[in-house]
Amino acid sequence: MLVHRSGSARGRRFAVTGILLAAFSLVFTLPADAASAADVPARGSAHMGMGVAAHDGEHGTPVPGRAAQTEGVDVSSHQGNVAWSTLWNSGVKWAYAKATEGTYYTNPYFAQQYNGSYNVGMIRGAYHFATPDTTSGATQANYFVDHGGGWSRDGKTLPGALDIEWNPYGATCYGKSQSGMVSWIRDFLNTYKARTGRDAVIYTATSWWTQCTGNYGGFAANNPLWIARYASTVGTLPAGWGYYTMWQYTSSGPTVGDHNKFNGALDRVVALANG
Repeated sequence: MLVHRSGSARGRRFAVTGILLAAFSLVFTLPADAASAADVPARGSAHMGMGVAAHDGEHGTPVPGRAAQTEGVDVSSHQGNVAWSTLWNSGVKWAYAKATEGTYYTNPYFAQQYNGSYNVGMIRGAYHFATPDTTSGATQANYFVDHGGGWSRDGKTLPGALDIEWNPYGATCYGKSQSGMVSWIRDFLNTYKARTGRDAVIYTATSWWTQCTGNYGGFAANNPLWIARYASTVGTLPAGWGYYTMWQYTSSGPTVGDHNKFNGALDRVVALANG
């Protein structure tokens, strides 16, 4: 004789419902997860200013002033082989090329970009895209110097630049506290100076610097500031710096997107190169 057990049918219904809900959830969350993963760029593809427009916006181009400024560009593998003669003829007199990122990437176009700018007469330098969550500042500084980031007093080589900005691969501040970030940057800068005899340039944006270093002002006395802001004025600078040395003011310039103003005439660019 079959015996009816109260609640057993309802329990089975709950179990089936739970399975269906789990399946439904799986189906509808997978595309979102996949899209999120797809939004993360490939390691090595980072470049100066890639987060500026998204985080700080774009608010025009510089207003012409009476102070002398010298036009420059920065390039990475995204530009491939660059038409340096075209840029030179348009008035660009200095350039930075991405050399390295972390300790896992070197720019395959670096030789053409670094040497090509030099060969047309430009004063040029190299930059390193920092990834403070992968290895120490000292390790990355050594990697940078060993792969194109060195310096020589030839009048046409600028000191290396540390590109420290939004993390394109994850957490904005690379999982570091503000004091931890300052320590990482100091480690990089001290090692770079020990290897080359020069103080590296710091490239950053005020909003990122404020969030991720607590607006630390202790590097301003020695390290030239390269500020990123796509607007008609340079805006508020990070703590400690009373003026900028370079200003990346757009990512949509002619020939090469990233254009910059050096805060001075060409002889000041030469002075920075000579140290």
